[in-house]
Amino acid sequence: MLIAAFAFAWMNLLAKYLQDFHPLQVVFFRAFGTFIFIFPYMLYKKVPVVGKKKNVFWLSLRGVLSFVSLALFFKVVQDIPLGSAVALRYTAPIFSVIFAYFFLKEAVKLGQWLSLIISIAGAFIMKGVDFRIDSTSFILIMFSSLLVGGVFAIVRYLGSREHYLTIINYFMVFSIVGSLFFIQYWRIPIGEEWWWVCIIGILGLIGQVFLTRAFQLADTSTVAPIKYMELVYALLFGFFLFDESYTLWPIVGMTLVVVGMLLNVWIKRKG
Repeated sequence: MLIAAFAFAWMNLLAKYLQDFHPLQVVFFRAFGTFIFIFPYMLYKKVPVVGKKKNVFWLSLRGVLSFVSLALFFKVVQDIPLGSAVALRYTAPIFSVIFAYFFLKEAVKLGQWLSLIISIAGAFIMKGVDFRIDSTSFILIMFSSLLVGGVFAIVRYLGSREHYLTIINYFMVFSIVGSLFFIQYWRIPIGEEWWWVCIIGILGLIGQVFLTRAFQLADTSTVAPIKYMELVYALLFGFFLFDESYTLWPIVGMTLVVVGMLLNVWIKRKG
């Protein structure tokens, strides 16, 4: 999980570095760079590409939600501090719990609801005290988190019904196809930019593979908290590479977001 978090952090860093590119172009390279490795492997291992007929709708919905969420996230990363964007997107488990409660009929304890309130309060504190987070970016990143929450619920539903590579591949295919609708806004990478647009896809692949492997080796409550190292990486990258710094209250807001999510994991593990 530490490796996955590190890979995703570098991927986010490159998404911000490539801010002269349209966000959907960055999405394309991120998705295509993963697809060209995963798809041949699926064919070699005879992993179902389409999946079971009864699950195609949910696989497709997962692909669409993930694509839109990633596009919104990359857009916001280009406009606000990197650490802020990552921290705000960590509110996704809030929506995941809500979706799981209403659609998967999963039980949610009172303590979990309180932990979610703590996290959402942290998000609004960040918005209120950090004027670098404009209202449009805040709305977009929260909507991105909402979509990720829906993705979590769908993946949980599909978990035992479809191969994990089939689920990932739908995400890649929808992202590639969806990005191509914005090709008129793209530009040709120049010089070393070719390295960065290629590496962003490889980093996404590494993060995805190690994330999946981590969840295979241990239960969610054990490995999920380690994912928050991604925020630490983002803060360090932002500080040293983009001269991004934070005063006390934005840090308090970020801390509440993370504490709320960790408290949610702890309560689920306990009971």
